[in-house]
Amino acid sequence: MSLPILPPKEAHRLISEGAALIDIREADEFARERIPCATNTPLSKLDSTDLKTGDAVIVFHCRSGARTQANAERLAKSVGGKAYLVDGGMDAWKRAGLPTERKAGAPIELMRQVMIAAGLLVLAGVILGTGVDPRFYALSAFVGAGLTFSGVTGMCAMANILRRMPWNRQIRTA
Repeated sequence: MSLPILPPKEAHRLISEGAALIDIREADEFARERIPCATNTPLSKLDSTDLKTGDAVIVFHCRSGARTQANAERLAKSVGGKAYLVDGGMDAWKRAGLPTERKAGAPIELMRQVMIAAGLLVLAGVILGTGVDPRFYALSAFVGAGLTFSGVTGMCAMANILRRMPWNRQIRTA
C-alpha cells in the first residue's frame, strides 16, 4: 500500500480546504523550522499516536520527502481516511514559494550536532595521533565503533548526551 504524492502547491490547496498537515520529522527539526499549519507527529512516535480521523484528509511531509516515501505504507496504515505525501517535502514546499516559520536561535537538528561532534572527535584523534602521540588514534577508533554500534542498533549514545545539553533542553519541553 502506498500513498499518492502531491506537488507542494496541490498539497497547499488541499490544506487550505481543510486537510490536516502532519510533519513526521523529529521534534528538534520541527522546532527549528516548520510549515505554519503543520502538526508534529514524529515518525519515532507514530505507532503510539492515533491518527485515525475518519473521513478527514491528511497530508504528510518531512524535510526532503525521503522519510515519507520510505514509510508510506506505515503512514497509510496509521490513518483512517485519505492521505497524501508532499513531493519533495518541506524543501520543495519552500522552493515553490510557500510559507514556513523559522525559530531564531533554535539549535541545529540533533543528528547534525552528532555528525559535527563525531567529525571533530575523529579529526582531533587523527591530528593528536599524528602530532602528539599515536595512542590518540584510539579516540578516532572509539568514535568509529560508537557510530557503527549506533547504525546497527538504532541507539546513539552521543545523541542521548547532546539531547541533555542546555541548548537542547527547550526542545524536550516544547
